[in-house]
Amino acid sequence: MNRTTRRYEGFLFVGPFLFLYAFLLIYPLILGIGISFHRADPFGGRLWVGLDNYARLLADPIFWQAVVNTFKLTLMIVPPLTILALALALALNRATRSAAIFRGIFFSSSVLSVTIVTLIWRFILTPDAGLIAKILHAMGRDPIPFLSDPHLTIPALAIATIWWCLGLPMMLVLAGLQQIPPDVYEAAALDGAGRWTTLWRITLPSIRRTLILVVMMQTAAQLQIFGQAQLLTAGGPSGASRPIVLLIYEIAFGRWELGYGAAAAELLFMLVLAVTLVQYWAVTRREAEA
Repeated sequence: MNRTTRRYEGFLFVGPFLFLYAFLLIYPLILGIGISFHRADPFGGRLWVGLDNYARLLADPIFWQAVVNTFKLTLMIVPPLTILALALALALNRATRSAAIFRGIFFSSSVLSVTIVTLIWRFILTPDAGLIAKILHAMGRDPIPFLSDPHLTIPALAIATIWWCLGLPMMLVLAGLQQIPPDVYEAAALDGAGRWTTLWRITLPSIRRTLILVVMMQTAAQLQIFGQAQLLTAGGPSGASRPIVLLIYEIAFGRWELGYGAAAAELLFMLVLAVTLVQYWAVTRREAEA
């Protein structure tokens, strides 16, 4: 079998995936870029406006409020989520039945839909009849308006998201921990290394790439947060918890300005791409220096 035949056989294997990838991702991306240069509506009407949608967007204070909200949510979610995932993985990295049970418990929230998650946290956070309100009322204290106070809505969304997304990062870190050879720990114990020394000198350097993967994946995911904000706070009050994707949804499907919404989506795409590239550059530069 010659090399050309092998290439064609390889293409037959990857061809269906490449076709679906291009049809479901690449084609909509190109179509969205084209729509962003038009004043378009859901009924097929289009009018070429060039960069007018982008100029309007960059001058829109509501858009910049959504950008700030999105970054606030990302910063409140990604670092605590990574630390909690690492702590749980370290605690549950044992070949015992109880550790397996707790791994299943902590991972179980990840399989829930966003609707179920928001219903659970609405039951907990609602100021008039929520679980926390009931506890505070029993203690003789006033309820806390988690879902209506502009200073508390973003932290409330962050807590709900961390609870929902904790399972997958924990399992990724746990998989990284289980790839560390036991001989390394045995050698460290023979040298008299303590727990903290072992953690900082062996464990963390060994799973560094896994932690970087978790941070990059969660950063890209949380920059696109949508369901929790829509169902838990509806972006309120007064847009205090409205992220970019929720704003895009409101523009495109609430106001029927598809071109304007597509422009906001393209800016979000460039934002996610830029943040990911900066993270990748920082990681590769540090590795090159090391």
